[in-house]
Amino acid sequence: MLDKNKTLIGIGLRIREIRESQKLSIQDLADKLDMEYNNVIRIEKGRTNFTIGTLVKIANALEVNLKDIV
Repeated sequence: MLDKNKTLIGIGLRIREIRESQKLSIQDLADKLDMEYNNVIRIEKGRTNFTIGTLVKIANALEVNLKDIV
């Protein structure tokens, strides 16, 4: 059975890895997403339960497939 918190943390870490591999700052990603800097931090740390729509938006901003994040 999946643990919600561990899943959110894992996805957040993956987003951070991809962002850093592209040499993007948190602010760069926030700007691409039209999102507050602090919201991106919360997502990357697994501290917020984001929607699938937000996850798709992040994948598009990072120019990766959704499966690469999940």
